[in-house]
Amino acid sequence: MARRGGFPGGAMPGNMANLMKQAQRMQRQMEESQKELETKEFSAKAGGGAVEVVVSGSKEVLRVTISPEAVDPDDVEMLQDLIVAATNEALKAAEEAGGELMSKMTGGLTGGLPF
Repeated sequence: MARRGGFPGGAMPGNMANLMKQAQRMQRQMEESQKELETKEFSAKAGGGAVEVVVSGSKEVLRVTISPEAVDPDDVEMLQDLIVAATNEALKAAEEAGGELMSKMTGGLTGGLPF
């Protein structure tokens, strides 16, 4: 009885094997680049430098620096807003770096998919 589908002997044709090797190489490069991104730090300041937040490439807050002049017991809300603004800006920078990395690795072939 004849086999349906597949390739004789179960082997992949040359072009398919090359594509698989390229995909595996690209996956290794992406993993290495992701690890490198996770070690990078991204910082942002708010309030003219009164608050600085540093996050990692894996989007963890590493440090928050608050200038003593920014601490006003009568206006805690402003300080909270500055911390939120600086944190969001630093996270945005980390996100953009990740997006640039992915775009570089895929050559822009993700088609707008969120990865």
